[in-house]
Amino acid sequence: MVTVQAELSGFTRASSGHCYFNLKDSGAQIRCALFRRTAEQLNFVPRDGQLVQAQARVAVYEPRGEMQLVVEALRPAGLGQLHEAFLQLKAKLELQGLFTQERKRAIPMYPRAIGVVTSLAAAALHDVLTALKRRVPHIPVLISPSPVQGADAPQQLVRALQALSSRPDIEVILLVRGGGSLEDLWAFNDEQLAHAIVNSPIPVISGVGHETDFTIADFCADLRAPTPTAAAELCAVSRETLWLDLQATQSLLSSQLGQDMDGREQRLDRLQAVLARPSTWANKQQHSVSMCSSRLARASQQMLSRQAMALQPAGLRLQRAALDTPKAHDLRLSRAALLLRSLDPALVLQRGYAWLENSQGQAIASVEEMQLGEQIQARLADGSAEMQVLATRSHEQ
Repeated sequence: MVTVQAELSGFTRASSGHCYFNLKDSGAQIRCALFRRTAEQLNFVPRDGQLVQAQARVAVYEPRGEMQLVVEALRPAGLGQLHEAFLQLKAKLELQGLFTQERKRAIPMYPRAIGVVTSLAAAALHDVLTALKRRVPHIPVLISPSPVQGADAPQQLVRALQALSSRPDIEVILLVRGGGSLEDLWAFNDEQLAHAIVNSPIPVISGVGHETDFTIADFCADLRAPTPTAAAELCAVSRETLWLDLQATQSLLSSQLGQDMDGREQRLDRLQAVLARPSTWANKQQHSVSMCSSRLARASQQMLSRQAMALQPAGLRLQRAALDTPKAHDLRLSRAALLLRSLDPALVLQRGYAWLENSQGQAIASVEEMQLGEQIQARLADGSAEMQVLATRSHEQ
């Protein structure tokens, strides 16, 4: 197997699907054959004058006895290193867990606002805005512009993405770009951009290139769309779908309401049928009352009989208590009367004592409660006397 880098010349495709061309440089050329099986796997359209890199095996075309190269792989020159760098970065980020499905967030079905990161001059922006206007014209769209190609594009894309991530009203971000070669899409194979997508607090949908194009941004995004237009179609439920859902819900509610009304009307018919014959209902109720009355009478008679038997011993005790209780009460009353008479203040006054009161009618129990010259009243057994305090003496004096 040899690797040859040279310019395409005389490229033709036979009806069988096989391709024939020459690889040449400034000093030589060699005939080449690219069989259909390999040609169908090409991701570009070969053209004369294009610099390519071919992996081939040396063979001989026996009818003419000419040496030729049977090409097993063909790609534009210069893409080999880019492709290798792409694979290395992809393996590195995959090992870090940036591509795992578990960490990816669900896309909101009804976002309040949609953010778009792309170039203002890109055809992809026109496609996205057209699709959003057709599907969700009621949702506001905010564009964060950035170049999508060139040496400064990755950093600019990161800044544009972060600018939208700080907006509280944005609930989904579209990162989009139209199709192109591997070099054209290289800005979306940047490690810094990959981390910015993963760290974004807002879900990101990538729509970079065509359906066959894959970038690192596609693997990191929460959802990958095959094209920019598809990204716009996946970011929110369309107005037509919402309208159909609303109509279906309205139809279901109408059906349920109709069934509920039918059931209530049927119950009303049954109630009307019962009310139309009140005598039947009254007879049933009267019979039920009679049955309950009979059971109540029997139960009352039985209960009274049991209570009468239970009360016979209590009656005897009550009779004895009726005889003994008045005597006991008379004795207690006599004792209480005697005790009360012994505490009667009048009996104390009859023994020569006096009850002293001040001018407010309050009892005087101590000489300290008297003032010189104060008028006091002395109550005796047979009357009272007005007195004036001329002097006071206590037992301590």
